[in-house]
Amino acid sequence: MNGLRALCLSFLLLPLGVVAQTLRLVADPWPPFTDQTLLNNGVAADLVSSALGRAGYATTYAQVPWARALRGLQRSDYDVLINAWFTDERASVGYFSQPYLVNRIRLLRRKGSAIRFEQLSDLYPQRIAVVRGYAYSSAFDSDPLLHKVGVGSFESAARMLQAKRVELTLEDEFVARYHFDRELSGIRDELEFLERPLSENGLHILISRSHPQHQAIAEAFNQAIVAMHADGSYAAILQRHGL
Repeated sequence: MNGLRALCLSFLLLPLGVVAQTLRLVADPWPPFTDQTLLNNGVAADLVSSALGRAGYATTYAQVPWARALRGLQRSDYDVLINAWFTDERASVGYFSQPYLVNRIRLLRRKGSAIRFEQLSDLYPQRIAVVRGYAYSSAFDSDPLLHKVGVGSFESAARMLQAKRVELTLEDEFVARYHFDRELSGIRDELEFLERPLSENGLHILISRSHPQHQAIAEAFNQAIVAMHADGSYAAILQRHGL
């Protein structure tokens, strides 16, 4: 009986509407941020599930290609897409949290290339490999004069760059370094970052607008991230992922 009382009391202490809710999280493979082969599915998945757990939500995690993840959110197959940069189009599909990480997007070229980047017009003569469906910055994504070559992954983009099929590609700096330490180690010394970053993008969770509590989930998540910064648990998660 004492155990039952304790269980009932724990339910009463949870935020209103959170009791017994399980949120279906989804992401595409994007190491070191999200990947089922990594500790706790990657640093972003670890931060998100920890924050939502702190807010009283249980979670499950699914990993699918990006386009399928976004469609699944639209169709209510999933509740929360955990690794989204802000775009107006996505905001019509889901409700954004405050950013909980920052992605620094940098361009890469072949070593020995004379390509420089100070403004977008500097990139107009170049072929740039981009991952289909990804948003890099609002200005870059919407500029019709940029010659973008769609590919399925950063690994494909980097190999195209090394093979001289494109002149540039781009990716979050941590993501690129992760791949250069693994499957791209053989071409790592042939490519280099341009000094100036293209953009710095906040990483958000995107909650399906069909979920009746989408705004409450975002607010609870935001508060949990603030609390995790304050008590050191946020920094501890980054540290255990080597960041």
